[in-house]
Amino acid sequence: MTVPYQFPDNFLWGSATSAYQIEGSPTADGAGPSIWQRFAHTPGTMANGDNGDLACDHYRRFESDIALMRELGLRAYRFSIAWGRVLPDGTGQVNSKGLDFYERLVDCLLSHGIQPMPTLFHWDLPAALDDRGGWLNRDIANWFADYASLMFRKLDDRVPTWSTLNEPWVVTDGGYLHGTLAPGHRNLYEAPIASHNLLRAHGAAVQAYRAIGQHQIGLVVNIEPKHPASQSPADLAATQRADAYMNRQYLDAALLGRYPDEMADIFGKAWPQWPRTDLDLIHQPIDFLGLNYYTRSVNRHDDQTWPVRASAVKQSRATITETGWEVYPQGLTDTLLWLKNRYGDLPLYVTENGSAFYDPPVAEAGQVNDPLRVRYLQSHLKAIHHALNQGVDVRGYFAWSLLDNLEWSHGFSKRFGLVHVDFETQTRTPKDSARYYARVIKSGGCVLDEPTA
Repeated sequence: MTVPYQFPDNFLWGSATSAYQIEGSPTADGAGPSIWQRFAHTPGTMANGDNGDLACDHYRRFESDIALMRELGLRAYRFSIAWGRVLPDGTGQVNSKGLDFYERLVDCLLSHGIQPMPTLFHWDLPAALDDRGGWLNRDIANWFADYASLMFRKLDDRVPTWSTLNEPWVVTDGGYLHGTLAPGHRNLYEAPIASHNLLRAHGAAVQAYRAIGQHQIGLVVNIEPKHPASQSPADLAATQRADAYMNRQYLDAALLGRYPDEMADIFGKAWPQWPRTDLDLIHQPIDFLGLNYYTRSVNRHDDQTWPVRASAVKQSRATITETGWEVYPQGLTDTLLWLKNRYGDLPLYVTENGSAFYDPPVAEAGQVNDPLRVRYLQSHLKAIHHALNQGVDVRGYFAWSLLDNLEWSHGFSKRFGLVHVDFETQTRTPKDSARYYARVIKSGGCVLDEPTA
């Protein structure tokens, strides 16, 4: 009998985190501060004045956290390296204690049979580099390649899969265009430059890996399918602009060697004419693409929405997460198929997928009942299976997130974790969603056809 939701035997089941969101101790043992350390300590930037000084204390508790991963049956762990922990100034002198932390982390993962999947940059740029212009300085492509090379030389003998950047769109849109994320700029002219230099840094790091690396390297992007609110020409055009700005700006450059035509319309005089040599650097062959998927957006024309002139329309009958995102698993199937059709048969990983819902207090029996998150997991894993059945080369899934953590400017107010964290005591309690995911992993997906409640 054919099992309805059987995944390939070698499918990589994992979870994901990022350094500033969970590690804590951001300047311990010689580490240099990041732009997020600065941003979080700037009054008015963070919900409830929260910051990552302690976060989940993973820097001191990583061994017990990895034991918990093993208990859940995880086969892979996607984490990020804090650039300033290993290079306090972003360049130059290496901090041996910071480098040693990631070496111990990788060795501990391997000792528990868990594959490490590090990301070199997940938003926490060293503050010292921001003082030199950060992502607005063209030299940052070389700075990043040098940092990447350091990590490759130290860990590539034990790390089979590397990612260069996580979600460059978020870095630029939040950090340079709208000012809601670090470093908190709001400048139409800066945003295209920051995006371009992020992609140049990605290309330079891939080139560095080809010179010394022995395994695989890729890029991680967040994709949000864009649907029109109506078939009016204005709404259709707005939807195309929104798609170009968020999705194709990064993928077309990295995978096709060109930017979408809509970018010049979106940014007008602020859109530079990039040299062909830059696009050649960006357009490096990669071994896989990581997809972070959370929701879709339904778009209508809106002249007041700067600069894309498209706004999202709320869907009245949809389930909405605490971050205001519509639960729309069909969009994950559609996106995986779109990636295959537009960019070819590049191996894909779903490197982030998850939901923030209200969690009740931990029960006396040590349980956290989170049925909405369980259903979210079930529906999105089924969506991946539908894409697999249509020939998409999906090789793994990483639930966001292993732990409740610092959700950037939302602080600790939004909980995405499979594991509940009491931020007063640092007690970890696996939620029902974690136990459900463990059953999925153990069964290879077979339990996806069972009722979740």
